[in-house]
Amino acid sequence: MEHPDHIDGWWFSAARVLPHGDGRRIEIGHTHHVHGTITPCENGLHLSVNALDALQYAPGDIIWRVRGHGTVVVKRDKAACSDRTYLRGGIDVSDVLRHFARLCALDVISLWDAPYTVRQYLRTGDPRIRDAAWAAAGAAAGAAAWDAARDAAGDAAWAAAWAAAGASNEIQGASVLKEQGKPFFFLPMFGINDPSELDAPA
Repeated sequence: MEHPDHIDGWWFSAARVLPHGDGRRIEIGHTHHVHGTITPCENGLHLSVNALDALQYAPGDIIWRVRGHGTVVVKRDKAACSDRTYLRGGIDVSDVLRHFARLCALDVISLWDAPYTVRQYLRTGDPRIRDAAWAAAGAAAGAAAWDAARDAAGDAAWAAAWAAAGASNEIQGASVLKEQGKPFFFLPMFGINDPSELDAPA
């Protein structure tokens, strides 16, 4: 395991307070600290350098750009730290993740005879027909469709994470892109026109 003095990365939360009964409020520019031996998955404030890795541990849809420091222990795809500072973010990306999931499902819809309701939901995302679409998919395709749906959902999560990783790269290289007059590609998918918007408190 590595022990750098600090590490920047991504972290997802389900709310604007720390989880697991901690309850401390999360705010841009604020640093949280935990005591004790720092061990990934056991004790520490976590993050992942790659947004794709952070997404697989995500308890919710609020994304944060963070810096881990103090005691830092890196283990494969995540790090645990004694201190974590919230640099940017606090953005709920649930709509973006659902949108990507629907697009990925549409990419493979030709592999089965999807009912009209399912196709309609995947095209529109209309929450009023979501339950009916799930019921229709189950009735029409049975166990094989659910296996395919699970696979498509996994693929959709990866696609969404790649978009988040792309947005991460654009945030990190924002000054270079601006200097070269190149447009942002991934950030607009998250409703962000300029990385400076992430500096504003949520």
